Amino acid sequence: MRPPLFAAVLVLAASAPAFAQTSGAPAPASTSAAVNLDAVTVSGVQPGPGLWRVSKGDHVMWVLGTLSPLPDKIQWKADEVEQTIASSQEVLGPPSIQLKPKTNFFGKLFLLPSLVGARKNPDGQTLQQMVPATDYARWLTLKKQYIGNDNSIENWRPIFAAVELYDKAIKRYGLTSSGGVKDTVRDLAKKHNINFNTVRYTMLVEEPRTAVKTFKSSPMDDRECFGRTLDTVERDMGRITERANAWATGDIDLLRSLPMNDQREACLSAVTEAGFAKQLGFSDVKQKAEAMWITEAEKAINTNTQTFAMLPMEEVLSPKGLIARLKAQGYQVEAPDGSDAEGQATTQP
Repeated sequence: MRPPLFAAVLVLAASAPAFAQTSGAPAPASTSAAVNLDAVTVSGVQPGPGLWRVSKGDHVMWVLGTLSPLPDKIQWKADEVEQTIASSQEVLGPPSIQLKPKTNFFGKLFLLPSLVGARKNPDGQTLQQMVPATDYARWLTLKKQYIGNDNSIENWRPIFAAVELYDKAIKRYGLTSSGGVKDTVRDLAKKHNINFNTVRYTMLVEEPRTAVKTFKSSPMDDRECFGRTLDTVERDMGRITERANAWATGDIDLLRSLPMNDQREACLSAVTEAGFAKQLGFSDVKQKAEAMWITEAEKAINTNTQTFAMLPMEEVLSPKGLIARLKAQGYQVEAPDGSDAEGQATTQP
């Protein structure tokens, strides 16, 4: 059974697709259309981005940078990944978060009625009442284009409406949120009988009923998340498609040149900075999950001759990402093209 309450929101915010970063006033409709009409997704058999090498002495961890969304019609050629996994002693999953209710099976069943309506705004407010008028006008245009005439969504919190719009938009552009990459890696580990280490920070919800009630009645400042999602769908589907194609074709230089972080940070802040999140101790779960991953990665590198790992691409490429943190602690990092994590040429001793 899926975790109750804001599992959907926290997982959405902590591991939602990385959208392209935007700033400034919304582009005119004609400009937006021109950008998005140029977006064509690649298809067929594609190699993916290659593997990053993180090493200490003769111990190595090969890292696959994952991305969302990806082209829906590609067939990922995972031969290199399979060979690497088969020669490894452990597969390390990406950092993740789990919310677990402290209740038995029947208690979980009784929670289901209380979850009904959790997506709705508190006090019966409508989406129009929750967001700025300019954003709502943009929403109506985009909603008609990608969602249609579903009026039930008009009672949803802005963050849930934003995710629904984004999901419909990427599907329209021939993209998929998962791409099946993580499932493929997990299946390959199982095929070769390699231990898969799920790095999961678990939050135990002591009083699930109270937590659900608090969530449903608490406001959430998710207007920035909503507005930035509108920016993305209006202007940046072309760039999102370009980045998805770059992952599929293994174009590391292009991946480096395109932004990875975006309104996801605004959506994450909307959840973690809300009063209910702080009250229930959820305000720093992302940091705790990342710290757990660093600990597990160092343990794996020091213990295993070879490890295979997955990380979101932004954590691989960002100068503040998890790979950069390992490099700062003295580990050697080499990208698939032979450069270091920042794209600078490496020199052999």
